[in-house]
Amino acid sequence: MPVPTAVDHHAEGYSLSQAYWLARAADLAYKDEDTIEEQARAWGFTTVRHHRTGFTPPFPLEDTQAYTMAGDYMIVTAFRGTEPREIRDWLSDATTPPWPGPARTGYVHYGFAEALESVFPDVRKALAELRTDGQSVWFTGHSLGGALAMLVGARMYLEEPRLRADGVYTFGQPRTCDRTLAAACNQGFKDRMYRFVNNNDIVPQLPPEPAFTHVDTLKYIDSAGRMHDSMSLAGGLADRAKGLTADAFAPAGDGVRDHFMRNYLAALEKNLA
Repeated sequence: MPVPTAVDHHAEGYSLSQAYWLARAADLAYKDEDTIEEQARAWGFTTVRHHRTGFTPPFPLEDTQAYTMAGDYMIVTAFRGTEPREIRDWLSDATTPPWPGPARTGYVHYGFAEALESVFPDVRKALAELRTDGQSVWFTGHSLGGALAMLVGARMYLEEPRLRADGVYTFGQPRTCDRTLAAACNQGFKDRMYRFVNNNDIVPQLPPEPAFTHVDTLKYIDSAGRMHDSMSLAGGLADRAKGLTADAFAPAGDGVRDHFMRNYLAALEKNLA
């Protein structure tokens, strides 16, 4: 399957090509507003809305940024992530209190819930205004953005089931919620919610278990860049060890290096080639 050259605005269900385009949308969230709008138009989306709320200290992740691009058949909301070292250090703090999950379903990480709360009304308003003809709705994000994409999908569905997204694709997403909310997402988003993890990416390993966990559907990228729909515990440990030895001069940096969005995109392109 060659790397697609255009967005499929009629996409349904899971496909590697759809994952590739949503990864590009997640990567675009790191750009400035003019670049986002120019690229969205090039992809065939006629309308773009920007969502941003700045925080003042002591909030550690500074601000929340996202954008929504809409066309005649598809709407995509992409959330911006943050620097891997910054989110790694913050998520290592096990003292952060939990926050009640959407529709009082389980609990979520306090920082993620606070970040989403700051933009959720604006995102929901944009989707209500732009979804004028039953367009499909997709959420995506990398790193912190992946946590927010997962949470906005869960919140919209659990608070109003008719608003269930057609797809939620995340890349390098940290553990975001407890087992109760994860189970609700596994049931409500069967064949709709996917999280991609690149080998030794440190961020999906945080915050620590058992307080926080992941949804089930994993797309694992091994040390050679190959995609797997599942990976046994033993196989995953062996492959991560292999990844750590790939760079003899900086093995400790593999967890940060594997988190970079450019490496997720390179792996997706490799699997599409």
